[in-house]
Amino acid sequence: QLQLVESGGGLVQPGGSLRLSCVASGAPLDYYAIGWFRQAPGKDRQGVSCISDGRTNYADSVKGRFTTSRDNAKNTVYLQMNSLQPEDTGIYYCAARARYCSGYVLPSYEYERWGQGTQVTVSS
Repeated sequence: QLQLVESGGGLVQPGGSLRLSCVASGAPLDYYAIGWFRQAPGKDRQGVSCISDGRTNYADSVKGRFTTSRDNAKNTVYLQMNSLQPEDTGIYYCAARARYCSGYVLPSYEYERWGQGTQVTVSS
Protein backbone atom coordinates (compact mmCIF):
# COMPACT_ATOMS: atom_id res chain seq x y z
CA GLN A 1 0.00 0.00 0.00
CA LEU A 2 1.34 3.39 -0.97
CA GLN A 3 2.62 5.54 1.87
CA LEU A 4 3.85 9.14 1.59
CA VAL A 5 6.21 11.06 3.85
CA GLU A 6 6.90 14.78 3.46
CA SER A 7 10.00 16.57 4.70
CA GLY A 8 11.91 19.79 4.19
CA GLY A 9 9.67 22.29 5.93
CA GLY A 10 10.94 24.93 8.30
CA LEU A 11 11.17 28.61 9.12
CA VAL A 12 12.32 30.93 6.33
CA GLN A 13 12.41 34.70 5.88
CA PRO A 14 10.27 36.41 3.23
CA GLY A 15 11.95 36.10 -0.14
CA GLY A 16 13.65 32.87 0.84
CA SER A 17 13.40 29.36 -0.57
CA LEU A 18 12.65 25.85 0.60
CA ARG A 19 12.50 22.50 -1.12
CA LEU A 20 9.99 19.98 0.12
CA SER A 21 10.27 16.27 -0.57
CA CYS A 22 7.54 13.66 -0.76
CA VAL A 23 9.00 10.17 -0.53
CA ALA A 24 6.80 7.21 -1.42
CA SER A 25 7.04 3.62 -0.27
CA GLY A 26 4.97 0.54 -0.95
CA ALA A 27 4.41 1.21 -4.66
CA PRO A 28 6.14 2.88 -7.62
CA LEU A 29 5.35 6.57 -7.56
CA ASP A 30 5.21 6.88 -11.34
CA TYR A 31 1.86 5.02 -11.31
CA TYR A 32 0.29 7.99 -9.53
CA ALA A 33 -0.47 11.63 -10.00
CA ILE A 34 0.97 13.58 -7.08
CA GLY A 35 -0.56 16.75 -5.73
CA TRP A 36 0.84 19.26 -3.28
CA PHE A 37 -1.54 21.03 -0.93
CA ARG A 38 -1.23 23.53 1.88
CA GLN A 39 -3.40 24.46 4.79
CA ALA A 40 -3.10 27.67 6.76
CA PRO A 41 -4.58 27.91 10.27
CA GLY A 42 -8.34 28.30 10.11
CA LYS A 43 -8.47 27.87 6.34
CA ASP A 44 -9.39 25.09 3.95
CA ARG A 45 -6.78 22.89 2.36
CA GLN A 46 -5.65 24.52 -0.90
CA GLY A 47 -4.26 22.76 -3.96
CA VAL A 48 -0.82 24.01 -4.98
CA SER A 49 0.19 21.76 -7.86
CA CYS A 50 -0.35 18.42 -9.54
CA ILE A 51 2.16 16.43 -11.57
CA SER A 52 1.22 13.56 -13.85
CA ASP A 53 1.44 12.30 -17.45
CA GLY A 54 4.37 14.58 -18.20
CA ARG A 55 2.58 17.75 -17.14
CA THR A 56 2.57 19.92 -14.05
CA ASN A 57 -0.21 22.29 -13.14
CA TYR A 58 -0.03 25.09 -10.58
CA ALA A 59 -2.42 27.26 -8.63
CA ASP A 60 -2.34 30.88 -9.77
CA SER A 61 -1.03 31.96 -6.37
CA VAL A 62 2.24 30.04 -6.84
CA LYS A 63 2.84 30.16 -10.60
CA GLY A 64 6.33 31.39 -11.40
CA ARG A 65 7.52 30.81 -7.82
CA PHE A 66 6.97 27.11 -7.14
CA THR A 67 8.20 24.17 -9.21
CA THR A 68 7.16 20.55 -8.84
CA SER A 69 9.37 17.77 -10.14
CA ARG A 70 9.65 14.03 -9.73
CA ASP A 71 12.49 11.56 -9.56
CA ASN A 72 10.99 8.16 -10.23
CA ALA A 73 14.28 6.40 -9.48
CA LYS A 74 14.12 7.81 -5.94
CA ASN A 75 10.34 7.46 -5.73
CA THR A 76 10.25 11.11 -4.74
CA VAL A 77 8.39 14.24 -5.76
CA TYR A 78 9.77 17.66 -4.91
CA LEU A 79 8.24 21.08 -4.41
CA GLN A 80 10.78 23.86 -4.91
CA MET A 81 9.44 27.05 -3.39
CA ASN A 82 11.09 30.37 -4.19
CA SER A 83 10.26 33.98 -3.30
CA LEU A 84 8.30 32.78 -0.30
CA GLN A 85 5.89 35.19 1.35
CA PRO A 86 4.10 35.12 4.72
CA GLU A 87 0.89 34.05 2.98
CA ASP A 88 2.67 30.83 1.94
CA THR A 89 2.76 29.76 5.59
CA GLY A 90 0.95 26.54 6.38
CA ILE A 91 1.20 22.78 6.61
CA TYR A 92 2.18 21.32 3.25
CA TYR A 93 0.93 17.91 2.24
CA CYS A 94 1.55 15.63 -0.71
CA ALA A 95 -1.17 13.32 -1.93
CA ALA A 96 -1.55 10.59 -4.55
CA ARG A 97 -4.30 9.61 -6.91
CA ALA A 98 -4.33 6.68 -9.32
CA ARG A 99 -5.53 8.81 -12.26
CA TYR A 100 -4.04 11.74 -14.16
CA CYS A 101 -4.51 15.36 -13.13
CA SER A 102 -5.45 16.06 -16.76
CA GLY A 103 -4.31 19.67 -16.72
CA TYR A 104 -5.87 20.72 -13.42
CA VAL A 105 -4.96 21.37 -9.81
CA LEU A 106 -7.59 19.04 -8.38
CA PRO A 107 -9.44 19.40 -5.07
CA SER A 108 -8.39 17.37 -2.06
CA TYR A 109 -11.27 14.87 -2.31
CA GLU A 110 -9.85 13.63 -5.63
CA TYR A 111 -6.85 12.06 -3.86
CA GLU A 112 -6.70 8.67 -2.18
CA ARG A 113 -3.48 8.71 -0.15
CA TRP A 114 -1.96 11.48 1.98
CA GLY A 115 1.24 12.19 3.84
CA GLN A 116 1.34 13.59 7.35
CA GLY A 117 2.40 17.08 6.30
CA THR A 118 5.35 19.35 6.96
CA GLN A 119 5.17 22.85 8.46
CA VAL A 120 6.35 25.84 6.43
CA THR A 121 6.56 29.18 8.21
CA VAL A 122 7.53 32.35 6.37
CA SER A 123 8.31 35.13 8.80
CA SER A 124 10.90 37.77 9.53
